[in-house]
Amino acid sequence: MKYGYARVSTKEQNEQRQIAALEEFGLSQKQIFMDKQSGKDFARTNYRRLIRRLKPGDTLVVKSIDRLGRNYNEILEQWRIITKEKRAAIVVLDMPLLDTRKNRDLTGTLIADIVLQLLSYVAQTEREFIHQRQAEGIAVAKAQGVRFGRPPLEKPENFPAVQSAWQKKEISAREAARRLSVTHKTFLRWTHKL
Repeated sequence: MKYGYARVSTKEQNEQRQIAALEEFGLSQKQIFMDKQSGKDFARTNYRRLIRRLKPGDTLVVKSIDRLGRNYNEILEQWRIITKEKRAAIVVLDMPLLDTRKNRDLTGTLIADIVLQLLSYVAQTEREFIHQRQAEGIAVAKAQGVRFGRPPLEKPENFPAVQSAWQKKEISAREAARRLSVTHKTFLRWTHKL
């Protein structure tokens, strides 16, 4: 049996390029497993379902090695599980050298292992660069005064009167929050900022 696996990191990303490549390989929609989740590890629902389904002689097809994952050691471990424990073949469409269906001799295995290690390293390095660029971008934005997160709630006009009643112990903090239509925590945060 042949199966395909596609992965995008976020719900906003489009997986159609990968799906089209897998369909062009000859797979139907029923044979393709897809996750919309980061490649940092392999704790992905549909990937796990796919691995459980693999039997000896089956073939797993991916568009590129980074669609499998972006963690160097885990990619190598999953490759070992699929090819050695499950005794299934792997085909990486963007890298014909990573087709374990053919060249199963010692030289072919050596070349596939070298290429796999190199591509896995590149995938993890790219993930680390993405995080570094993201952190640098956030630091620059913060230095320029950009604020992240939800804007703070404006205090309602009746806040001073409600706060005064609370300070005089006429009402509880929960009652004050209810009167202001905010959470208990928000009310307390507002009062402690004064």
